Amino acid sequence: MAHQGGGVLMVRRRVTEGRLSWQFPAGGIEPDESPEQAAVRETREEVGMNVTALKSLGERVHPRTGRSMSYVACATESGTPHVADDEELAEVAWVPLGRISEYVPYGLFDPVQVYLDAAPSR
Repeated sequence: MAHQGGGVLMVRRRVTEGRLSWQFPAGGIEPDESPEQAAVRETREEVGMNVTALKSLGERVHPRTGRSMSYVACATESGTPHVADDEELAEVAWVPLGRISEYVPYGLFDPVQVYLDAAPSR
């Protein structure tokens, strides 16, 4: 989950999973990498941005998809977000923290929400 200036980077998948449409850049963790390394790689592959992993925020089985998820806070380093993987993504947006509920109406994973609530709007 990349954040900057009071917003988070979100992507809209071409194929939704139930009500799950907008989400953070995501993908599978390769056998030889950590969740933090996967977050950095997937963000680069999906939206063309370089990020640095800051902190692991927790893991869970997503209640809407049944997938195992690892959440990693990342800081943006360089690049302008765009749909770099047009087979998987339809759209990319910087979402102001106050508007996340418009994109994710069922709420964020609690540790992610707590982190964002405490994050300085730099």
